[in-house]
Amino acid sequence: MVQNLLGARNSNCHNATKGCRRLLPLRGEQGRRGIGGPGRFHTMDSHVFAVVLVAAALHAGWNALLKLRVEPRIATTLLGIASGMVAAPICFFVPLPEPIAWWFIGASAIIHLVYFQALGMAYETGDLGQVYPLARGSAPLLTGLGMSIVGEPIGFVGWLGIGLLAVGVLALSLKGGRVSTHIEVRAVGFALLTALTIGAYTIVDGLGARSAGHVGAYVGWSFVTSAVVLIAYGYHRWRGGLVAAFRGSAWQLMLGGCMSVGAYGIALWAMTKAPIAIVGAMRETSVLVAAIIGVVVLGEPLLKLRILAGALVLAGVVMLRLA
Repeated sequence: MVQNLLGARNSNCHNATKGCRRLLPLRGEQGRRGIGGPGRFHTMDSHVFAVVLVAAALHAGWNALLKLRVEPRIATTLLGIASGMVAAPICFFVPLPEPIAWWFIGASAIIHLVYFQALGMAYETGDLGQVYPLARGSAPLLTGLGMSIVGEPIGFVGWLGIGLLAVGVLALSLKGGRVSTHIEVRAVGFALLTALTIGAYTIVDGLGARSAGHVGAYVGWSFVTSAVVLIAYGYHRWRGGLVAAFRGSAWQLMLGGCMSVGAYGIALWAMTKAPIAIVGAMRETSVLVAAIIGVVVLGEPLLKLRILAGALVLAGVVMLRLA
């Protein structure tokens, strides 16, 4: 998989007008339907299924590292910048993405800017343990709907799996001994905005990775481009405060950046080999990983509701594997 992500140019390249024209990865039996290749995949192979679960664990890890002693929006912005720093060396070992892929990379950078700010506001508003899972649980439904519109439907079993997983993720938000009797409307708004951006960047990046000609090229340049946009925004918004916050939490940010690049890089690779909506839904099992960490490491109570929610998430994963 690493070789697929960072490997050399395709040996079957042939000369075009100048240099080497790279073959797009995985011209599947279904064939490509336009740029980005929606509609190419209907199932997920076992090895792809396994590595996406690894990516979900990494995703839970970098979210845990966002508990920094700085303003949440600064923390999420710095995480995006650190991810770009980690991904920058990749760009020296891969070919440039195909020209069409740059449109996806640019769109992804803008969407991620909104995502990181919405995520930061979710950390600032209400009970994050209840609001953020709302975002993660809603996102797979939006991604599945979006991919159905662009030409990659997932069928009844796939929708059943996404539905079970979404309900399980939402149920996991009702954690601990406290049950909120009042949920801030503003918090719910930012959670839904976060869900919308997750669905949007999942579709854009999935199609972009398929059109780039090389998955590693898309991973490297999309993270770097997003970091440039975040640096420009962060400097305008916080000036020297951004640099001071980075210096105070550098090692956590760089570790989180490594996890973020690894998690999303694996997910993008998987999206070139399996339906985008299913891969996107599988990523949300990170919430279950986070819940397990909370119980085992942090000593949070193992409630019956959590056990039921975990069972729903696992049932959804099984359905997605069978889809």
